[in-house]
Amino acid sequence: MDFGAVIQTNPPASRTVHLAKLAEQYGFSHVWTFDSHLLWQEPYVIYSQILNETKRITVGPMVTNPATRDWTVTASTYATLNEMYGNRTICGIGRGDSAVRATNGAPTNLKTLRDSIHVIRELGNSRPVEYNGATVQFPWSVGSQLDVWVAAYGPLALKLTGEVGDGFILQLADIDIAKWMIKTVRDAAEKVGRDPMSIKFCVAAPMYIGDDWEHMREQCRWFGGMVGNHVADIVAKYGTSGAVPQALTDYIKGRESYDYNEHGRAGNSHTTFVPDEIVDRFCVLGTASEHIAKLEELKSIGVDQFAGYLQHDNKEETLRVYGETVIPALREKIVATA
Repeated sequence: MDFGAVIQTNPPASRTVHLAKLAEQYGFSHVWTFDSHLLWQEPYVIYSQILNETKRITVGPMVTNPATRDWTVTASTYATLNEMYGNRTICGIGRGDSAVRATNGAPTNLKTLRDSIHVIRELGNSRPVEYNGATVQFPWSVGSQLDVWVAAYGPLALKLTGEVGDGFILQLADIDIAKWMIKTVRDAAEKVGRDPMSIKFCVAAPMYIGDDWEHMREQCRWFGGMVGNHVADIVAKYGTSGAVPQALTDYIKGRESYDYNEHGRAGNSHTTFVPDEIVDRFCVLGTASEHIAKLEELKSIGVDQFAGYLQHDNKEETLRVYGETVIPALREKIVATA
């Protein structure tokens, strides 16, 4: 299993770079950041500094979207970073959440998402592509490599992921829901003739090392609110039964509103509707041994990477314990069973 750290690009940018360097030192393979240009600092500028000060870490957004950034500019950024620092970028992409809603916009439709994935991936891999009726290619890009991983929750978005995604990003760590979603993505891949095992599966959720459960829950309750935004869209489209697991829809019944100015922040006042049970199911909390046990479950159902959000008050200590205890334990298990 690979490990990623998910960081908000709050100022100062040097702090984001510092955490990325720590993640590399402690054995993480990926550093992901939020991508909302109004709420936080511009991530692609910071990626350049992270790549300059590290040797092997892969960087990318969790997640970007097709609405707020021109697709060719997005692809050019990846190809440029790859030329400068080697092929160490990855594109996480979805329909759009905080980046578009903060400007009173709306998520894109799935056709737009599908088309953007194709354009970004082809250009990001130094290949020509049809765009706006013209064949375009970066004449300066040679040998760039870029995977595009799709963030999805709803049935049609999961189907799209299986059909075109290099990877699937699931932003919650509930075992039962992850099983259902992984199967849905794999089934979709198989139906269009793809190897379902070729798709990488990434579970992303807050990770907090500690033993004060009340404090950990309050630090990570924001995540249930963030996921609730996506679930609310799904419920509006499909209703509360049949199309998605009931465990994913029940908890939003008390949801009334959401302020994107508090998006992804510990202590978010708009997430009081999220019960403790959901925090525990969606996040990875507790002692190192409790983290290892849950991550072993995730690995057993096909998860290739766990990406831990660090939007809480225990960032460095959580990274340290992962580097010294959690990551080695998971890697030893892999070696022992190889």
